[in-house]
Amino acid sequence: MKTGGKIQRRRVDGILLFDKPSGETSNRSLQRVKRLYNAKKAGHTGSLDPLATGLLPICFGEATKVSGFLLDADKTYSVRCRLGVTTDTGDAEGAIREQRALPPGLDVAMVEAALPGFRGDIMQIPPMYSALKHEGRRLYTLARRGEEVERKPRAVSIHSLVLTLLNEDELGLEVVCSKGTYVRTLVEDIGAALGCGAHVTALRRTGLGPFTGLPMVTFEELRARAENGPDALDELLLPPEAALVDWPAVHLPEDAAHYLQQGQPVWVPKAPAGGMVRVFGPTQFLGMGAVLDDGRVAPKRLLAT
Repeated sequence: MKTGGKIQRRRVDGILLFDKPSGETSNRSLQRVKRLYNAKKAGHTGSLDPLATGLLPICFGEATKVSGFLLDADKTYSVRCRLGVTTDTGDAEGAIREQRALPPGLDVAMVEAALPGFRGDIMQIPPMYSALKHEGRRLYTLARRGEEVERKPRAVSIHSLVLTLLNEDELGLEVVCSKGTYVRTLVEDIGAALGCGAHVTALRRTGLGPFTGLPMVTFEELRARAENGPDALDELLLPPEAALVDWPAVHLPEDAAHYLQQGQPVWVPKAPAGGMVRVFGPTQFLGMGAVLDDGRVAPKRLLAT
């Protein structure tokens, strides 16, 4: 609908577990989905490389207030790698940098012997082809000019690293990792430990925080549903509080909920000690709160109701 030449967007609140296709930036996916929903406001919860596919949670409306908390969540990836070849980007989109022979007798036991060094807390040097900044400029901008600058190692955590495939020069891994982990760098480092180098040929994110192992929706499925109207699209949305299911919950009576929504801390009997909580009123989710030292719960980020 247009009013005075301007498209009228509708209010949409909730989280869509979108299955991003390969070859498309995360922002491009976001904009296409936002247009299909005709939504006023939307954002995603952390970019995927254009090569990558899989889970890109898209938060609409009030759900954008929880998206920042998802940025810190652990992530799960399924990755395929080619051994014996390194590229300047660390993936199949880059130019070949070096080709080396595979180690003689490469087998599952040899790969398994190399993996323990990459589990747990490790240090990574961020790749040049990344969105990190150096003196105000994105590293990938410098890399495209043929420049390389020193990057400081960063601490990341690899919670799980499982070998899923070894077929000649093809390697498959499943990775559960902390925020800030570069899977391309992890693969390059594993290839270096094997003595032959490696790069990513396919990467799929299958989980992010509480959204692990859940069904995802492709753009084609969304477009088919859109033919039945906006209600058919909205049926796919999870409520904003679904992003915070691991947080303790606090339920307030009507009077306490009123004062909290006015910005005042409220007393909560047997409140969880410290930290962040989900706050509910008598009938609905109110938002995020912080437990104070004296046991009161203060509003941290509330949703418009």
